[in-house]
Amino acid sequence: MAEKTTNALILVCLQLFACFFQSKGDGRHEIKGMFVFGSSLVDNGNNNFLPDSLAKADFLPYGIDFPLGPSGRFTNGKNVVDLLGEMLLLPSLLIPPFSDPSTKGRRVVHGVNFASGASGILDETGFAARQVITLNQQIRNFEEITLPELENQLGCKGGISEAIKNYMFVVGTGGNDYSFNYFLRRGGNNVTLQDFTANLTNSLSLQLKKLYSLGARKFVLMSVNPLGCYPMVNALRNGSRCVEALNRAATLFNDGLKSLVDVGKSDMPNSNLVFVNSYKIMSDIIENPSSKGFRDAKNACCEVAQLGGSGILCKEGGRTCSDRRGHVFFDGLHPTEAVNVEIATKAFTSRLQTQVYPINVLQLAML
Repeated sequence: MAEKTTNALILVCLQLFACFFQSKGDGRHEIKGMFVFGSSLVDNGNNNFLPDSLAKADFLPYGIDFPLGPSGRFTNGKNVVDLLGEMLLLPSLLIPPFSDPSTKGRRVVHGVNFASGASGILDETGFAARQVITLNQQIRNFEEITLPELENQLGCKGGISEAIKNYMFVVGTGGNDYSFNYFLRRGGNNVTLQDFTANLTNSLSLQLKKLYSLGARKFVLMSVNPLGCYPMVNALRNGSRCVEALNRAATLFNDGLKSLVDVGKSDMPNSNLVFVNSYKIMSDIIENPSSKGFRDAKNACCEVAQLGGSGILCKEGGRTCSDRRGHVFFDGLHPTEAVNVEIATKAFTSRLQTQVYPINVLQLAML
């Protein structure tokens, strides 16, 4: 009996040492992988596997500039997460989508993308798309399916939290809660913008704490983009200027999101959170596009499908502008790869706290 107990203790120690060595690295290689949660801005193909979803990008012209063609990314090329993965020198540059049946075994070792187009912080957001993977469900998928798989792959039974410390947790969500929930249904919800935003912020805080309880320590929180400047908004109102009411909502949420970074230090000891102000980065481009080499900051690059008059997604097989590098928006909602490059580069290297707060992603990786 004593010998069996000793052998069991030795096995546990070996597993813990395995996890310890999995967590060691140097420089940017401190980051072993990336787990991604959120909406279409960071979705890389999960909605491809939702048969009833109206929010899909698995057809041309999406992916027209992506090495693998249409993949489910809601842009012409790479999204922000792809680009950050390259900058972090991850062994697997393209994080696999959770919903792909082949995302198991060794494929999960360097991270998994759980994001779902049209989803939001709240479970009820996404009703217009018929079928989405809610943020709460994304977190459950991580906890109940991917985490045990990762434990098996790393040999970290009971000690996975040590290895998870050196994975980046990217969260990009919130915009749909306004565009396709609050403003779409505000006539019947009788909730003030301030109260709705407070609920969003509180809900997201709990979701981040859940990830923290599962071992997450390095968070990248993406801001909501300038909602009032989307081509779909201008098309609906036939206007030429950004809708300030929508941008005020985005700013209100982003202020709350940034405050979570400061509060998180006390609520989640030993964690580090970075706020990427893509709202500011995109707004600067929209206000003065030529300064960043852009030509069109108002119109969608692709021919949009007028589904329900929304003009959000590209028309399957539709026309595409020839100067994709010169456009800010690819469809009625999502930025082009060129804008994603601007956001990812500033997230990774900027020293301006108006763009990334309180440190940049490279500095976070080095901690």
